[in-house]
Formats: sequence, structure tokens, C-alpha cells
Amino acid sequence: MSIESVKAFFAANAPDVTILEHELSTATVALAAAALGVDEGQIAKTLALRLGDRHALLVAAGHARLDNQKAKAAFGAKTKMLSPDETFELTGHRVGGVCPFGLPAPVSIYCEAVLPVHASIHDEQPGASGG
Repeated sequence: MSIESVKAFFAANAPDVTILEHELSTATVALAAAALGVDEGQIAKTLALRLGDRHALLVAAGHARLDNQKAKAAFGAKTKMLSPDETFELTGHRVGGVCPFGLPAPVSIYCEAVLPVHASIHDEQPGASGG
């Protein structure tokens, strides 16, 4: 269902975006980078977080690691990764295919500032491709 909600989102909001579907797995940053033939830093991964008493998604470069102290300073609350079940409940996407598109309900989305360093960024979501 996840890829269908992403396709519906782009059909309604950005019909000029091309969605590529791969036969190879893109469920991890390393697999996505290998499937697309790009560096891991060009993969955009989406982390589902609890920020105190609220939830948010953080889109970060594939090679980035979450620094809890910096995240707490930036978001004003302790950060914690959501469990796979909580992630699915929030996003409608399973871990390994989480993306900020086709969500069942609005959620705050933050993007890591370093993402624009690359000429192109690719989402690890199976079937989705950035440009």
C-alpha cells in the first residue's frame, strides 16, 4: 500500500515527477545507493521521531547519523526513534520504505540542511526517485 499512496500523492501534487521502481531492494541506504549507482550521501533517508510529546519526520542524507544532543537542541525536546509499529501507524510506510510522501495525516517534516550539496538526491523509498 505504501507505494500506492506515494504514487497518488505525486499524481495529485507533482505529476511531472517520475517514479522509478527497481527490482533490486532499496530498503536500506546501502542497498538504495547500490541500486541507483550513487553515493550513500545522495540517498535521502526518512527517520520517524518522537520529539517529547509530538512526532516528526526528519529527512537526512543517507550517511548522516542522528546526534541526540544536537537534535535536542534543534527541536527543543529529547528525540527518540519510533518503533517499526509506531512508524507504520504514523506514516503508513514500513521501515525500509519510509518517505515523507503519501502520509495518512499531516506531520511535521524537517530536512537536513546538507541535502542540497548534491546535484541529485534519491529517496530510499522503493519506487520513488528524487531529481
